[in-house]
Amino acid sequence: MLRLNLVLLLAVMASALFLVHNQYESRRLFTELDRAVAESRRLATEQQRLQVEKRAQATPQRIEVLARERLQMKTATPAITQYVSDNASTGGAP
Repeated sequence: MLRLNLVLLLAVMASALFLVHNQYESRRLFTELDRAVAESRRLATEQQRLQVEKRAQATPQRIEVLARERLQMKTATPAITQYVSDNASTGGAP
């Protein structure tokens, strides 16, 4: 009878430890999931912010300002436009 009681006590202790371990693991995984969801939300917000910034950087007005300031480019006008013609295609002598 004593052996049976010891075996049953060990079985109860083992199942109790197993239950405690499972609950701990479940809480740990839930916390990890919650952190991952929060990180996902943060990254989605960051992506939206970067998309808006990208669209703002690519506006035609900004590109024109950068071309004028950094590259010293000017708007093409007839006064500064040079036309090149190919005399060979028009039948002229080389």
